[in-house]
Amino acid sequence: MEQFIIANLAPIMFGALVIFLLSGFPVAFSLAANGLFFGLVGIELGLLKPELLQALPNRIFGIMGSENLLAIPFFTFMGLILERSGMAEDLLDTIGQLFGPIRGGVAYAVIFVGALLAATTGVVAASVISMGLISLPVMLRYGYDKRLASGVIAASGTLAQIIPPSLVLIVMADQLGKSVGDMYKAAFIPGLMLTAMYAGYVLALSIFKPHHVPALPLEARNLREPNGDSGAMSLLFLVLGTVAVSYAFALVWGASHPQLKSDELGIYAAAAGIALTFSFALANRHLKLGLLSRMAEKVVFVLVPPLALIFLVLGTIFVGIATPTEGGGMGALGAIILAMLNGRLSWSLLKQAMNSTTRLSCFVMFILIGSTVFALVFRGVDGDLWVEHLLTSLPGGVTGFLIVVNVMFFVLAFFLDFFELAFILVPLVGPVANKLGIDLVWFGVLLGVNMQTSFMHPPFGFALFYLRSVAPKEVKTSDIYWGAIPFVVIQVIMVSLIIAFPHLVSVEKKVDMDEQIELKIDAPASEAGKADDDSTPDLNFSTDSDADAKTKGGDAAKKDDDTTPELNFSTDTDTEPKKK
Repeated sequence: MEQFIIANLAPIMFGALVIFLLSGFPVAFSLAANGLFFGLVGIELGLLKPELLQALPNRIFGIMGSENLLAIPFFTFMGLILERSGMAEDLLDTIGQLFGPIRGGVAYAVIFVGALLAATTGVVAASVISMGLISLPVMLRYGYDKRLASGVIAASGTLAQIIPPSLVLIVMADQLGKSVGDMYKAAFIPGLMLTAMYAGYVLALSIFKPHHVPALPLEARNLREPNGDSGAMSLLFLVLGTVAVSYAFALVWGASHPQLKSDELGIYAAAAGIALTFSFALANRHLKLGLLSRMAEKVVFVLVPPLALIFLVLGTIFVGIATPTEGGGMGALGAIILAMLNGRLSWSLLKQAMNSTTRLSCFVMFILIGSTVFALVFRGVDGDLWVEHLLTSLPGGVTGFLIVVNVMFFVLAFFLDFFELAFILVPLVGPVANKLGIDLVWFGVLLGVNMQTSFMHPPFGFALFYLRSVAPKEVKTSDIYWGAIPFVVIQVIMVSLIIAFPHLVSVEKKVDMDEQIELKIDAPASEAGKADDDSTPDLNFSTDSDADAKTKGGDAAKKDDDTTPELNFSTDTDTEPKKK
């Protein structure tokens, strides 16, 4: 029996963790207790040395000193302030009026605003609750299908999981040992594609089931001109003017700064165009020029503040001005300023936001500390090798590995939160993915899209619980669950597309700067004069390519095959006998 336990301690430990989690015991304490218990068992069986557990304090202090994780409280605080700043209400009302005349207009507005809130808050709860309170009653009042209305609000709120600045991407970058900025850049296109797929589903419904997504009635459209015109033409000309200004700026600025990358130039150009448009709208309002319609003016004053916040956070990260932690700090300050400008900033608001931020940050830290205890002991009993052998022996190679891992994450998302999935499973499958040659940034984004489903899974999806807490009584829980299913299917399709077309995730191909350095210590020749005067070895640092060139035929081969200079480090006393 003892030999069986020694040979299978890793799978026994993993199975015990699953039982702990299914029992309903808190995740952080389940991880830590499981790790410590099996650590003591391993020491008793002679598999582990007691000194292994002495590494825990250093690991815990390393977690507490992580600069990447410091971004979590910043982005959480920013999202909680924005949730109460009135920005979501203004956005939903204005964009709803803009898309109101078309079928599914309010649903399109919810998806668009969900993407904007995701890019400014990064917090699912804030997005779902805000849109549930504001948009759901409006959609029900004007005849939207209850299931569609519930599903589109819950799904749009979960965009905060994949569109930067997402909290799950910060955790993923930390667990995979990659840059948060690289993870944000890679996730941008999949996030926008998922938004477009949600809008495509609403478009299909408006064609095949138009009674599920009616247009707003004429009396509900309150941003009309005195003559009854919608003012859309004025907005169209304003948008075209903004695009023209941005394009002209890109041409001029790009010509004077040829070293800028295209994405960085695009960010600067968009910022310049939006700033000029906002200045024009400001002048039109205060000077009473009458050049813009009510709709165009309202759209500018409602859209520009969140866009400015997006540039302040994501723009500075993408162009390299700020780290994600610094971007989160600027975003938190920007959220406070926006709340102040809207007249919503108060001491009670700050107190609530700080309390919620502290609770979430402590929650993350405790889970991370627990997972560190578990991971230390699990690797000590060769659990990582067991998982690696288990996953690399799957049929289908890399594709088989990706399918099995995504199915496993999808199933476990029924029961586990995305933080728990990220802290428990990602450290186990990440090294295997790296060994199979999978880019870890790409892999992190793929898992991030997959873990979105953890918020949408009936019956335990957190987004569904958030919506249930604010939904009117006429919306049944079954309506919310059935409404979520089509959007879960869309998320699964997005995961399949990323696996089938890896280039959808924009991962920069960096030049591998790791160079194999060969250290040669040439003992001095046994010459009479040199032996007496000097015994210092000649340290010759050269690359592998230098050594290969020398073996292939001397200086001629070296000139043809390699241009790397040979670094010869020697002391003065080495060279003097040679001169003699």
